[in-house]
Amino acid sequence: MIPYKWLPRPTPYLQAWQAMRDFTESRDEHTPDEIWLAEHAPVYTLGQAGKPEHVLNHGDIEIVRCDRGGQVTYHGPGQVVAYCLVDLRRMKLFVKEYVALLEDVLIDLLAGMGVRGACRKPGAPGVYVPLGGSAGGELAKIAALGIKVRNGCAYHGLALNVDMDLAPFLGINPCGYEGLKTVDLRSRGIGATVTETGESLARRLAARLGQAGQC
Repeated sequence: MIPYKWLPRPTPYLQAWQAMRDFTESRDEHTPDEIWLAEHAPVYTLGQAGKPEHVLNHGDIEIVRCDRGGQVTYHGPGQVVAYCLVDLRRMKLFVKEYVALLEDVLIDLLAGMGVRGACRKPGAPGVYVPLGGSAGGELAKIAALGIKVRNGCAYHGLALNVDMDLAPFLGINPCGYEGLKTVDLRSRGIGATVTETGESLARRLAARLGQAGQC
């Protein structure tokens, strides 16, 4: 099983990002994979090709342009972020397969927690749930996903909204989509804590990534 650990909370985003880059730069073909869990202080992050116009009103929240894929998202208290530092070459995983694996883990986790209808949205990486709980209706985002691959090794990862102040999402076009609604587990009637959710997520990620490494 891939080991996981919590970074000190709240984790400054820039500190976590630098640590991921340092880990990835220093690893070789024998370096074990790791999963890092974090709960960040409030921050907006713009992906490598992120468009500043998707930040509508950042108020006093810091904006960081980073090297992951994707547009703009928000990290803050009440959200668990899982950074997967994994060697995709060793697992023989292509990027699209890896992204699908991460989404599968999230969908399985949410189903196990009693969240109905969690799904993908074509052309928009991440995981969504139907507003109102009924299939076929408008979808709201509950988990975001963005990765970076360097020398065959991935870093960054995914963020799942657990029990947070969702208002900062109104200051952006989440993931570059105007009007996209964002929800968390609490708004779906799930009372799990960030710690409980993060550790369950990490165990599921470790199991699935470990299986991929054995193929």
